[in-house]
Amino acid sequence: MAKEKTHINLVFIGHVDHGKSTSVGRLLFDSGNIDEQQLRKLKEKASELGKSGFEFAFIMDNLKEERERGVTIDLAHKKFETDKYYFTIIDAPGHKDFIKNMITGASQADAGVLVVAANDGIMAQTKEHVFLARTLGVSQLIVAINKMDMKNYDQKVFDKIKADMTALLKSVGYKPEDVPFIPIAALPGDNIFKKSDKLSWFSGGTLLETIDGLKEPEKPTNLPLRMPIQDVYNITGIGVVPVGRIETGVMKVGQKVVAVPGREGKGVPGEVKSIEMHHEQMKTAEPGDNVGINVRGFGKKDIARGDVIGPADNVPTVASEFTAQIVILNHPSVVTAGYTPVFHIHTAQVACQITAIEKKLNPATGAVLQENPDFVKNGDAAIVKIKPVQPLVIEKQKDIPQLSRFAVRDSGATVAAGMCIDLVKKT
Repeated sequence: MAKEKTHINLVFIGHVDHGKSTSVGRLLFDSGNIDEQQLRKLKEKASELGKSGFEFAFIMDNLKEERERGVTIDLAHKKFETDKYYFTIIDAPGHKDFIKNMITGASQADAGVLVVAANDGIMAQTKEHVFLARTLGVSQLIVAINKMDMKNYDQKVFDKIKADMTALLKSVGYKPEDVPFIPIAALPGDNIFKKSDKLSWFSGGTLLETIDGLKEPEKPTNLPLRMPIQDVYNITGIGVVPVGRIETGVMKVGQKVVAVPGREGKGVPGEVKSIEMHHEQMKTAEPGDNVGINVRGFGKKDIARGDVIGPADNVPTVASEFTAQIVILNHPSVVTAGYTPVFHIHTAQVACQITAIEKKLNPATGAVLQENPDFVKNGDAAIVKIKPVQPLVIEKQKDIPQLSRFAVRDSGATVAAGMCIDLVKKT
């Protein structure tokens, strides 16, 4: 069996109409992941709808409503391979109403491509997306300066946007020296898949080469074992089989583990008897592995989705309250103390009350704007105190970032997203 290529979730972000979908479509087409015939159909469809030049975007925007409006509404997922990696490309909407979907995208991404149009430069949402990407843990970023054709491929335009972006990246905590900047023109296809003589002044790689140059996401094997439970099966002849994805650490057969909070909220001890992945028995499992395990000591009623399995000597943290940095994305009015929406954290969904709003932050820089504000609204970032209505496993961002991030949902919409920065352990 050939070694599987490393998998990377790549999210395309940036302001509306800056060319995210077209960049992705062009990349997929030029690299042979989409054929002429599919593209010809999309071209015809585009001109029928009076949207000529949108054919590449249509590769990603496959919902009827999106084609008619010319905007990306939902998250599109596409698979894509390079010599080195196997990518899932997430094309995240830049459109204001659709920012809630962008969260779902960014919170599962290992790396991001921020698309900035040369003719517009940095816009409000460019800033917001950069801060969100940072808050949600997208550690590697590439900045693609698109629509260079609309600026006659002028190096000065590229340099100016690069300088402005460098300051913005610094302000939210990215190291600009680690962020590659590349000029592209997605519609004509310059510097996406192949080099272009129109950009002869640029010595760096194409978008494809730059993506292929991303660092392999580090497997957090050095952190303590954390496996959130997705489902619990009862299999005849085997017993109780929790299924889930290892987020951090390493699980071994014979290891003593604890599932928390567990039914009584006291934690359920056990010992790993077997680990299975894709119907194969394994001795160990690592971050990213989706496994089913059989644990001696776990009964059917002891554990449920949302519980987290960890080592007996480093039990996952159950918090009675926690402090978080959040961004309000899509709330119909204002968020005040007392608000109790549902928090989605790893596989758990728990109602939590915001008990205090401690600080309002500038969403583009994280600087404190106001202490103890009465409320926060869309576009605001804040530091808040939160009390779960039932025991919840969450970890601090600085200890185990993978278990610190969450989305906040209310009546079918993502209202906010954030990360836990401090907590009070349940006693």
